[in-house]
Amino acid sequence: MKPKSFEGILAVHKPAGFTSHDVVAKTRGILKMKRIGHTGTLDPAVTGVLPLCLGRATRMVEYLQELPKEYEARLLLGVSTDTEDMSGTVIERKQGLRVTEEEVRAVLHQFIGTISQVPPMYSALKQDGKRLYELAREGKTVERKAREVTIEELELISYEPNGDYPSISFRVLCSKGTYIRTLCVDIGRALGVPAAMAELKRTISAGITEEQCLTLEEIAALAAEGTLNGRLIPVDEAVSHLPAHRIPEEKVKQALQGQRLSSRLLEPPVRWGENIRLYGAAGQFLGIFRGEESTGAITPVKVFPPE
Repeated sequence: MKPKSFEGILAVHKPAGFTSHDVVAKTRGILKMKRIGHTGTLDPAVTGVLPLCLGRATRMVEYLQELPKEYEARLLLGVSTDTEDMSGTVIERKQGLRVTEEEVRAVLHQFIGTISQVPPMYSALKQDGKRLYELAREGKTVERKAREVTIEELELISYEPNGDYPSISFRVLCSKGTYIRTLCVDIGRALGVPAAMAELKRTISAGITEEQCLTLEEIAALAAEGTLNGRLIPVDEAVSHLPAHRIPEEKVKQALQGQRLSSRLLEPPVRWGENIRLYGAAGQFLGIFRGEESTGAITPVKVFPPE
């Protein structure tokens, strides 16, 4: 008997100690299917939202990865490590710090907007064909180019000034490619003290919130009951940030065959140069198309014919 196939976005709550690949491998075993992809790597110590794309939904990974992500983080002041978090080797300690909450709030505000970050050595970025963390484990440090990222929101959750190492907890909404470990270090630098990330949880990814997530145990139970499909996020709902348009029902077959269609058929009118979600008049999701001003047509990008 052929195993049951799933299609859609499965919102997983990643536990501590698992890599993103571990979660994918575990889910493949539970669902007995191979075609599963994740939408953004989380370090083993990090918990929280990890959307998995099942079946043909793997074709949407690139669109989901582009959406902002939200995290809750806690950093320690007065200590720095070679990995920028507390999993690494301590390279500096500074106790007896005197940092006020007002100073913390002022510094956090400085980071809102477009900022420049130098990726950490302990990261998966490649340089000359090798991962940076592989070079770092060999004791090597190489020059990394700074990258621009966007911090849309950054707010203080709490500040604990007492103890050997004062701690700052904050919530951040940021663009793809933002290193929260590096943000923690840079916040400390702006305060004039060493800093390292102590905890990190992703609370939103691809528009999916922590409340929508299932644990691996819950996924296994729902799959065994045959009710997991009811918890999957439909492919088109996962890209709801793209504008939705409809075409007449008599043009649905052509759209599903991947043909170009006149933009004059669309409701509402399309804006040129942007990706759209396309539906038939009856509400059937047909795929992602793109408006081309040069031809006056919409062209297929990802088509989803019924299976």
